[in-house]
Amino acid sequence: MCELYCKQDTLALRKKHIGPSCKVFFAEDPIKIVRAQRQYMFDEKGDQYLDCISNVAHVGHCHPEVVKAALKQMKLLNTNSRFLHDSLVEYAKRLSATLPEKLSVCYFTNSGSEANDLALRLARQYRGHQDVITLDHAYHGHLSSLIEISPYKFQKGKDVKKEFVHVAPHPDTYRGKYRENHADPASAYANEVKKIVEDIHNSGRKIAAFIAESMQSCGGQIIPPAGYFQKVAEYVHGAGGVFIADEVQVGFGRVGKHFWSFQMHGEDFVPDIVTMGKPMGNGHPVACVVTTKEIAEAFSSSGMEYFNTYGGNPVSCAVGLAVLDIIENEDLQGNATRVGNYLIELLNEQKAKHTLIGDIRGVGLFIGIDLVKDQQKRTPATAEAQHVIYKMKEKRVLLSADGPHRNVLKIKPPMCFTEEDAKFMVEQLDEILRVLEEATSDKSENVISEETLCRTKMPKNVHLELSSDNSIDTKENSSRKRNGLCIDEHSLLSKRFE
Repeated sequence: MCELYCKQDTLALRKKHIGPSCKVFFAEDPIKIVRAQRQYMFDEKGDQYLDCISNVAHVGHCHPEVVKAALKQMKLLNTNSRFLHDSLVEYAKRLSATLPEKLSVCYFTNSGSEANDLALRLARQYRGHQDVITLDHAYHGHLSSLIEISPYKFQKGKDVKKEFVHVAPHPDTYRGKYRENHADPASAYANEVKKIVEDIHNSGRKIAAFIAESMQSCGGQIIPPAGYFQKVAEYVHGAGGVFIADEVQVGFGRVGKHFWSFQMHGEDFVPDIVTMGKPMGNGHPVACVVTTKEIAEAFSSSGMEYFNTYGGNPVSCAVGLAVLDIIENEDLQGNATRVGNYLIELLNEQKAKHTLIGDIRGVGLFIGIDLVKDQQKRTPATAEAQHVIYKMKEKRVLLSADGPHRNVLKIKPPMCFTEEDAKFMVEQLDEILRVLEEATSDKSENVISEETLCRTKMPKNVHLELSSDNSIDTKENSSRKRNGLCIDEHSLLSKRFE
């Protein structure tokens, strides 16, 4: 592969011309990727990496059928979406067929952020209400309207939550307010939303929407307890609001058994608006909002035309249709179920071996490994998680860490991930955890010894906070985007052990 610049020159030019808030993976030692294929990525030296984090390349990097569809349509026509074109209506029809019957009206956009912003507009126009209930640690996009409803992005001491935004506890049954030993965590978490609804109405305000990822990704790979969404929808609908299911990261068969993650909650739960993005174009920028005819008509009644120049353009639709075909033709949902079950089985075996693993949770090819210093106290092992993802990179496996404490290893690979890939990934993780645990001198607290840390190569000015149970503030999400995209000098507490 011909490079324009050597790696150091690329880094220097990026520093000069790219905004400093645009972070990269593995910031202390970034990888320069020059090509990719299926579930593998290759750097400028030709080294191969197993990609366990690129949920954008949903059916596999550079899938030949996606490339062929894009090229064929690009050669023929790409134009403003205001012209009639069959691919737009065909794509809308195909998408609608994967959803419950009442979800039948599509609005195409270019990104998940655009889709979620439009979903808010639809919800607020529907009954003229303004307020939004969101979940703690949620992330819904980078537009101003979405930062306002994304506690994951709130900056400690800087951002003031808007009066129309209300934050409910995220339904985490491992380390949340109501845990797995609670008699009915779904009702308990839903009652928190009910109380917010009542408080909003008592203050004279009105609810436009409740918005949630069907499975919370940035929040730490959280799967809501069964029945939670149904109860929340009941309370929100009773208040005149709508339920927005954000499927931007978790849709298109990732859970295996179902095409959409919200469908795991049963046929009696149907959101009013569904947003989708990343996976639908396999890396091509295309996204969508799907809603009911009633909500769409209310949006139209405002008299304001909705116009998106490139949303639903012929090339994007051709790419989207190719992705749908590949998911079906290659049985990628079945693969997600088979490989996901196998991977969870392997990881649970590791949990029995390693004291650093507190919880394994997930479904299909959406899995989280919650690392802890103490299994009883469930103390987040933040530094250890950062150490693990760097050591995995050295072993040519790409992982990221996220969650409120940045201690949850996230696994959401391309859907062509195989059982062989799963076995290889787990073998590397097993070895890294074994060495890490052997390096721990104080076995009772499972913290890394100061002597070992002194031998660790680390950036200047890094403050080590490995022994304190209270060193991680759950709100300290600050200005760093931690969707696995950056590990800065404050979060990289332990880079490598030698």
